[in-house]
Amino acid sequence: MKLQKRILSPKKLLNSKWTAITPSNKEKHFIVTKLIWSEAPIQVIEMIELGAVHSKRMQLLLRQQLKDVSLFTEGWR
Repeated sequence: MKLQKRILSPKKLLNSKWTAITPSNKEKHFIVTKLIWSEAPIQVIEMIELGAVHSKRMQLLLRQQLKDVSLFTEGWR
């Protein structure tokens, strides 16, 4: 089975809301708090900082992890 991937617009990504498909530590809802860009001549988003709404814990994810529909869904559900 091929995994679906979504396209993330950098302009809309900051402060966007996400729901974990399989929550852990009561952390289900997240907000994108920071975008970390590559330092290459062509800048792309390398990492994304997510803040858990419940615990206020911050975590860094690779951009590809947030795009994976088996890990996160857009919005709060």
